[in-house]
Amino acid sequence: MSDCIIVGGGISGLLVARELAGAGLDVTLLERGSTGREASWAGGGILSPLVPWRADPAITRLVGWSQAHYAALSADLAAQTGIDPEWTPSGLLTLGGLDAEMALAWAQDAGQRLEALTPPEALEIEPALAHVGTCALWMPDVAQIRNPRLLRALRHAVEQLGVRVQEDTEVRGIAVHDGRVRGVRTAQGRFEAPTVVVAGGAWTGQLLSGLRHAPAIGPVHGQMILFRAAPGRLRRIVIRDGRYLIPRRDGRVLAGSTVEFTGFDKRPTSAAHDELYDAALALVPALAEATVERHWAGLRPGAPAGVPYIGEHPEVAGLFINAGHYRNGLVLGPASAHLLADLILGRAPIVDPAPYGFAAARA
Repeated sequence: MSDCIIVGGGISGLLVARELAGAGLDVTLLERGSTGREASWAGGGILSPLVPWRADPAITRLVGWSQAHYAALSADLAAQTGIDPEWTPSGLLTLGGLDAEMALAWAQDAGQRLEALTPPEALEIEPALAHVGTCALWMPDVAQIRNPRLLRALRHAVEQLGVRVQEDTEVRGIAVHDGRVRGVRTAQGRFEAPTVVVAGGAWTGQLLSGLRHAPAIGPVHGQMILFRAAPGRLRRIVIRDGRYLIPRRDGRVLAGSTVEFTGFDKRPTSAAHDELYDAALALVPALAEATVERHWAGLRPGAPAGVPYIGEHPEVAGLFINAGHYRNGLVLGPASAHLLADLILGRAPIVDPAPYGFAAARA
């Protein structure tokens, strides 16, 4: 029997496994498919909400903690596993339809560097842009992570810490007796532990639907395309009207993303491909010379107001949840995992956990 079972092998589950195993717990991680191959892999890796000044304050608090620790996390994983997650401070340039006064006030309160730029100043920061319009906002400290590399590094790291990772193991139910969790039920049999963490992404609400106070988490479909361009073609992360471009170190450029409500259907569509392609070229016309290398889709774990559930179930002792991060799973991952480990291990929490609990008001 393990000390803890973690259900879900995405960024949330792997980071919780790293925290708990690093604290000396015996941990088993169960993944319904392959580790890191759902929303965590499908996302872009921007280490910021797309429009951070409009985010719920509960999200902002976790974002700040994660941003302050990501560079060290990436370096530690690279040293431990030999896989560099490529933490890169690209900066974030936001164009069009902006409330500059709101953004500047938010940045001052949040302790973030943010500048309002004229169009010539924005083009100096990112010369590849077709045009800027009337306003641009620049956040020079925003970084990105190459999420597939991060997930591979985390998988290696947790196994080095002794975590048992079992893939192709779908959890079909939570075993509860006398108000306390006892383990989980799978097609391969029952796994027992006094603590269970559900970090099942978009499937979390479905898995816990048989319990009272089930979390309001469901799938939100998102599609992306990947250009293979020359290194340096684009230098900065650029966002306009919900569409973004992310330049990787090797020259590849990610273009995303759609927001669709199609249930658990995550098939990519030609209409989304064309929409993303047109939006990318409208931002950076030189991408017309690049090849579209890939097109894929994933399912984000949507929750009310985008605020994740992080904490213990109110009626089942030992049953914890770390899910519902919507579009911010990568940037919230380190803080969410650390906060959940604080609650499980009885440590002083890094932030007030109340906004993330089952009883929190969620719009």
